[in-house]
Amino acid sequence: MKGEYPIRQLCAVLDCPRSSYYAPRQEKQPAKGLVEAVEAILMRWPFYGYRRVLAQLKRQGVPVGERAVRGVLRWLGMTRQVGRVRVVTTASNHSHPRYPNQIRGLKLTAPDQVWVGDITYIRLGKRFIYLAVILDAFTRAVRGWALSRSLEQALTVAALTQALTKAVPFIFHSDQGSQYASFAHTSLLLDAGVHISMVDKASPTENALAERFIRTVKEEQVDYADYHDFDDAYQQLKHWLEVEYMTERVHSSLHYLTPAE
Repeated sequence: MKGEYPIRQLCAVLDCPRSSYYAPRQEKQPAKGLVEAVEAILMRWPFYGYRRVLAQLKRQGVPVGERAVRGVLRWLGMTRQVGRVRVVTTASNHSHPRYPNQIRGLKLTAPDQVWVGDITYIRLGKRFIYLAVILDAFTRAVRGWALSRSLEQALTVAALTQALTKAVPFIFHSDQGSQYASFAHTSLLLDAGVHISMVDKASPTENALAERFIRTVKEEQVDYADYHDFDDAYQQLKHWLEVEYMTERVHSSLHYLTPAE
């Protein structure tokens, strides 16, 4: 309508500041090659923020700075919002022995010094399936994992059995859930000479590293996946946990290296 009316009048009628009208015109379109490079990364890792996009571009040999990457992401207009359903996976009302927290204030200095474990749920149609993961706290590497249709103790035992074939930690840390406190789980650890550590009662933040990893699994794999059935979910999660996360996904806490690196 600017050909028929003055911009000042149009902005006044539409209650739009003139600065807002002119602002989009002041920002130049980023270079086509850079936009395509960023889009290629986002197609593979749509959850990446500007820091990881910048790190990935540099890994690919693209000479670019933070300001340019921010400009491209702003140009692409990235937005994301994912809803949540809450399912309780920690059953702390049990008679199994509980162990004190042994990692509070502990400084991590080497791989397999501390492993952390946790369980999460994944919606599969009208039902839920459950994922147990074990993470090395120092390298953020996945040591073991298991997927199950139920929350029975066999889930965590399967993840731990797999993990112990690769290495043995000095400390295994988890919540006080019955799956981790059960004899089947603790006996595996004690027989291997592992020290058992658990969060204090009603203190889930004491297992924050595992909680953050679970959030990463949800935001970067589950939220973008479409599982046809249990076997499909298993194969997709296996590829993400063992290949993409371990050998391809750069980690900010590891100076933008992968856990395998």
